[in-house]
Parts: sequence; structure tokens; C-alpha cells
Amino acid sequence: MTERQIAILAAIIEQYAEIAVPVGSVILAKLFNVSSATIRSEMARLEEMGLIMQPHTSAGRIPTDQGYRFYVNTLTEAHAQETAQPQLDRSARAIESRVNTYGDRADRAIRGAVDSLVDLTQNLGLATIGDELYMNGIGNLFSQPEFMSGKHVQSVARLLDNLEPWLREAAPNEPLNVYIGAENPIGKTSGATLIISRFRSPYSDRSYIGVLGPTRQSYGKVMRLVRHAGAMLEEVL
Repeated sequence: MTERQIAILAAIIEQYAEIAVPVGSVILAKLFNVSSATIRSEMARLEEMGLIMQPHTSAGRIPTDQGYRFYVNTLTEAHAQETAQPQLDRSARAIESRVNTYGDRADRAIRGAVDSLVDLTQNLGLATIGDELYMNGIGNLFSQPEFMSGKHVQSVARLLDNLEPWLREAAPNEPLNVYIGAENPIGKTSGATLIISRFRSPYSDRSYIGVLGPTRQSYGKVMRLVRHAGAMLEEVL
């Protein structure tokens, strides 16, 4: 892939996360200061690579699971290359404030971190507290336009029903794990993404906190906040 194709893919993902409708060549042409014909040509190549698709007869494009995976891998590599601790923004400080408030009560601290993620990402938030799976923000999840159809609702519900035993069995071993769409072990057709961080707590060396939402995510922001929530809980608890 060329640098411009990578940049166009990122722009499609970020625009789609914001506006929830397929992204057309006119918007991208203005963004990159090139002709619409040039953008259409690049989009055709991205489509051939399986990174974007054209839903129905719309003139715009949306990312595929494969496109999201490429983008997430790029973000992960960029994070790994960071040498300095980034300055905390307001969202990260909000998580810290709530966790520190309940630092003497592990269960309340974990719930507080989840509730912060719900407020900040508008996704469903979840965490393991001992043998219990705490969840908040189901209304956020099912208010997303992707989950208006019965098929998607049923698949997401199946994922949630089986998430706790799956986490115990699979025990994801990376500090941050991202399961996009069909990568999810359950509810493969749900169109959902699970972003989850492992952390040590008084309950277990493999406690988890994260969010579940549509594949249409602001991945950079959400991954950073989930990673920070896990690190903050591990530090305080």
C-alpha cells in the first residue's frame, strides 16, 4: 500500500466513525486536496484489497473488518514505538479521578473505571470483578444505528451471554486485545468490536476491563482509554 492509500483508509475509518454513513469521494477529495477522480481510483484499489466496501448502491465506502484490522495494527505499532509517556488529556484524567476516589475499595474502583469508559466512549463497558462480570451502558450499545436490526441484536446478545465463560477459557494475554467483527469468538455476525485490557487486581492476575461497541469506532481514542483504564486500576489496586 502507498502512503496515500493508508491515509485515505484512515480517513474513511475516522469519517465513518463520526458520521455513521458511507464516505464519498467528494469529502475525501477536499480533505486531500486532489480530484474526486483520483480519490475514486485509490478507493477502487483499496476495495480490490478488501479493505473497504460499497454498501448497497451508495456512492460512498465503508471499512471492512480487514480494513479495521490493518488500521488497528498500525495504531498498535505506533503505540509500541512511543518512548515518552503522553500527557494525560481530560478523558484520561476523568478515569484517574474516579478510580482514585475508590482506591480503598477494589470493586467500586473497577466499577467506577467501567462507568467512566461508558461515559467517554458511548459504548457498553464491562469488567471482571472476581467471578462476576460487571456491565454498564447496554442502552448505549443498542442505540447505535448498526444494531437496529434484529439479526445484529441477537448476535450481540449471544456474545454478551457467553462473554464471561469465554474470557475465563481464552484468557487473552496481551495488555490490550481488540476483536473486530468476525474475529469475535461468539457473535461473529454481530458487527461488534470488543476492546479489552488485562490487568492485575486483588481478585485475579487476569482481570479484564473494556468496551463493546460497533466496528465503527474511534479506535485511537477508545484503545487509548481502555489501555489507560487497565493500567490505572493495576497501579491503584
